[in-house]
Amino acid sequence: MPTTVQAALLGILQGVTEFLPVSSTAHLRLGERLLGYQDPDGVFTILIQLGSILAIMWLYRKKIIDIVGGLLSRYEARHFALAIIVATIPALLAGALFSGFVKSVLYESPSVFAAAFILGGLAMLVVERMRASPVVQNPERTPVSRAFGIGLCQMLALVPGVSRSGATIVGGMAVGLDRPAAAEFSFFLAMPTMTAAFAKSLFEVRHSLSSDRALEISIGFVAAFLASLAVITPFLLFVRRSGFAPFAWYRIGLGLAIFAAIAAGWL
Repeated sequence: MPTTVQAALLGILQGVTEFLPVSSTAHLRLGERLLGYQDPDGVFTILIQLGSILAIMWLYRKKIIDIVGGLLSRYEARHFALAIIVATIPALLAGALFSGFVKSVLYESPSVFAAAFILGGLAMLVVERMRASPVVQNPERTPVSRAFGIGLCQMLALVPGVSRSGATIVGGMAVGLDRPAAAEFSFFLAMPTMTAAFAKSLFEVRHSLSSDRALEISIGFVAAFLASLAVITPFLLFVRRSGFAPFAWYRIGLGLAIFAAIAAGWL
């Protein structure tokens, strides 16, 4: 299969899974293995994630402009900006301390992906079933203390297979946000978190950048951008109707399938 086709498929996979609670990192790593795609130093993976970051910023551009423009004049805008900042800090600290270990050890272990898929799915089912009645329906009114709790959950996303969006959405539901509010807060939290992670990773691989792979990276970037745009709104509509249980069962089933593949010597 041509590398350009592989790049397009992986870009679509990145875009579709980035904002669903299923772990884009684990899906990309598994997808690269299945396709036989070579990504020295993870340069392709890092750069196409920018497509997903730009997609969520484009989709929420009006609200971003409204919040930034109201920082000096509206308490609600300042409160939401503070909540996002507070929720971002734990992941930044955890990433600075542990990202080296995670990338060098955990990223190379399919069994870690499988275990994280299953445990994350079970956690999602428990929170869906046992959570109290939500007290926050508007993500912009999330109390700072609850935002910090979501930020603590986001730290778990360092482990491949946990899912950044999954951890923050489940965390949001656990601290009292309803499903759509938890998902939307997760999307806004993704902007600074993913941008910081992208910048750090790009700096680390700066010496591996070259023009040789510009075409496949460009294809993957565009595919990730378009796929992310396509999936976010339908995802919110689906969550309002059906909740997160289908994603939880998907995670559990995929985790069991990965363990079976490991046992059979396929991974």
